[in-house]
Amino acid sequence: MSYMETNFRERADVWLNGAFDDDSKNEINRMLNENLKELEDSFYKNLEFGTGGLRGVMGVGTNRVNRYTVGMATQGLSNYIKSVYKGKDCPAVAVSYDSRNNSREFAGITASVFAANGFRVYMCDDIRPTPVLSFAIRHYKCMAGVMITASHNPPEYNGYKVYWEDGAQITSPHDANIIAEVEKISDISQVLFSSESSEIHLIGKELDDAYLKSVLTLTLLPDSIKRETGLKIVYTPLHGTGVKIVPRALREAGFKNIINVPAQDVSDGNFPTVKSPNPEESSALQMALDRADKTDADLVMATDPDADRLGIAVRDGRGRMKLLNGNQMASILSYYILERWRECGKLKEDVNPHYYMVKTIVTTDLLKSMAEAYGVEMIDVLTGFKYIAEVVRIYEGKREFICGGEESYGFNIGEFVRDKDAVIAAVMVAEAAAWAAARGLTLYELLIEIYLKFGFYKERLLSVTKRGKDGSEQIRDLMKSLRESPLQKLGESEVVLIHDYQKSESVDMISDLRFKINLPKSNVLQFVSADNSIVSVRPSGTEPKIKYYFGVKETLESKEDFEKVDKILDAKLMQMVSQLEAL
Repeated sequence: MSYMETNFRERADVWLNGAFDDDSKNEINRMLNENLKELEDSFYKNLEFGTGGLRGVMGVGTNRVNRYTVGMATQGLSNYIKSVYKGKDCPAVAVSYDSRNNSREFAGITASVFAANGFRVYMCDDIRPTPVLSFAIRHYKCMAGVMITASHNPPEYNGYKVYWEDGAQITSPHDANIIAEVEKISDISQVLFSSESSEIHLIGKELDDAYLKSVLTLTLLPDSIKRETGLKIVYTPLHGTGVKIVPRALREAGFKNIINVPAQDVSDGNFPTVKSPNPEESSALQMALDRADKTDADLVMATDPDADRLGIAVRDGRGRMKLLNGNQMASILSYYILERWRECGKLKEDVNPHYYMVKTIVTTDLLKSMAEAYGVEMIDVLTGFKYIAEVVRIYEGKREFICGGEESYGFNIGEFVRDKDAVIAAVMVAEAAAWAAARGLTLYELLIEIYLKFGFYKERLLSVTKRGKDGSEQIRDLMKSLRESPLQKLGESEVVLIHDYQKSESVDMISDLRFKINLPKSNVLQFVSADNSIVSVRPSGTEPKIKYYFGVKETLESKEDFEKVDKILDAKLMQMVSQLEAL
């Protein structure tokens, strides 16, 4: 018997002989008798409390999300918060949860452990979006917060996202310090599971009202224009938290013609009408697209289960519904906001050093070209919206944040929410559509206008799933191989620049000069070719996947050339995708 097999069996024996519930013990015995591979995956390691919290498959075991791993994580987090805020009177935290299976139970355990550790807990009385949790932390002057969600992952997943007092997900040094405290909790006997319920305060309508009042301060378009366009919007929450607040936000912002998808308004952690509740995937929006065609709607919107990501579809030049990717949505929103700020006299024509925008390193460089044209600084950060929020925290009270986006359908405007916010994004997409309509354009035509002005950028994402322990090893080996034997070409174009964020080093392949990357270390590789094509490679931080991000660019001289140039870019992308798929 190997060491690894002994190790996972020993971990399982601890549960079988410890103070764990009978259902968990019965499940362990089932795996022992029927499926040792499943037992190994469940117990071969502790579920890692990463830099954002926990995320994994629900079930019995040390490598699963369950009441015990959630309780141990909360105890470690409680210990850390108290060590940072020693002597603080009435320490407070906020807790929310989405519609996933067991989310309510895990949120209750989280709140109970916090309360048992002496915290005043503000807990949402029902499912709420992640951005509302971020808002609640600042609104109730909390020291931290926890959101129980696995975002857009498949139904078997759940997670535990940790936020700090600024309403943003934890970053350095808190992330590493919290991980260290959580790792000290080696046994459930160290967890204070019971508490006085009087320390748990349910929050609901007052929070929603305050949040939506802040959202409405961001609107940039007169109500008269919204009324004139009569925009018809199909919206689906994909069985998630958006059902409680996105339609209300749109209506209060002035958009009255909201068409729902009744079967997907049902909050259900099994996500019965979709293969995956991910607005990045076209199949997830199919019911909404069908509804749009039946009702002759102008726009389709979909939010993921915790309503921090927004997917949209618009009418193309032939009147067909076309899904836009996260880069295209971010480009439309950034252009709309910059143009409206300019029209309102907030931006000068040349340089605007007080204002800034933020994007992640795998997000389209079209945003950077746009920012430069408006004299606004664009700041690049590592993948993850927490890094965008970190920049906002650094500049708070010193400079003004315009907006920030990432290719994975995340966007935000303003500073009262410190994470991506699909509620805010939905309101602003509707405004952008109404603004375009007032100019005689659809959002699709507005996108072509952007390409004419700033360059035709096109991107594609390839995600390769590698599950379990074997999958983790395969992903590690792939990254190692790409470092040892870097790509020489992207399609037909020679690679001229390599960025290795793990080594914090950029290498000019022509001159062999090396330059330091002034960002935290991260397991990301980027290859840039002579024709400005780019491929970024990174393991996902939230799913068992390795991700490849492809980007190409051409000049678009006229709107009549759009389809021709679009095909040229597609051919380049397909060649690059095939190249990486062969690895």
